[in-house]
Amino acid sequence: MNRQAAITAALFAGLLFAAAATASAASGDPAVHDPWEGTNRGIFAFNEGVDRWFLEPVATGWDFVMPDPVQSSLKRFFRNLGFPVVFVNDLLQGKPVAAAQDVGRFLLNSTAGIAGLFDPATEVGLPTNDEDFGQTLGVWGVPPGPYLVLPLLGPSSPRDTGGLAVDSATLVYPFFLPWFVNFASTSVNIVNRRSLLLETIREERKSAFDFYVAVRNAYVQRRENQVSDHEAKPEESDDGLYDVQLLDDTE
Repeated sequence: MNRQAAITAALFAGLLFAAAATASAASGDPAVHDPWEGTNRGIFAFNEGVDRWFLEPVATGWDFVMPDPVQSSLKRFFRNLGFPVVFVNDLLQGKPVAAAQDVGRFLLNSTAGIAGLFDPATEVGLPTNDEDFGQTLGVWGVPPGPYLVLPLLGPSSPRDTGGLAVDSATLVYPFFLPWFVNFASTSVNIVNRRSLLLETIREERKSAFDFYVAVRNAYVQRRENQVSDHEAKPEESDDGLYDVQLLDDTE
């Protein structure tokens, strides 16, 4: 149970940070089905409190003591560990070319890239693909359902919640490690990625008239784009905000 909770927390945290970081890319007010807004706002406020009073201070200290190159290497390392999720969902979506690319990325980065700490695969032209089971369900025609905010885990939907549960099992490796190793690695991953978004999230909080709406709209739009394989314009891309997410990123 601890193992699965830790993995799922890391995955959802990646979505929370990505949504916050891309809030400025959301224009207008897209049609969002949010019938549980009252409850969602309460949970969102709780999550914001946890972030402001615990995660952000820890991430600030991490950023102070940890050199930028080390933080970048850690991002790449954890992204490399997410290979099984992306690969399986490539196949489920009928994308054999993308699956082959991801196998090549994993093998090259795991060897020449020293367990993924470096990214020679990008240098030789192997693209980073971005797939998860929530996207796969969307490709199969499953609607996302109402917008949903989960305690500690952030923005989601019924479809993505189920998808992430499957992705957690797909990772496989946590089942072979002691719970305390999984807990420690998940904590490092979350804190490291949060440290890379310190200024971005602060600025988004300041500039957003309603941060809940900004995060919600950005999350919904981002997931729609991912399901449809939309190529983001340069000004809409996450890449300028941070280099690596847990499962979907480019450098």
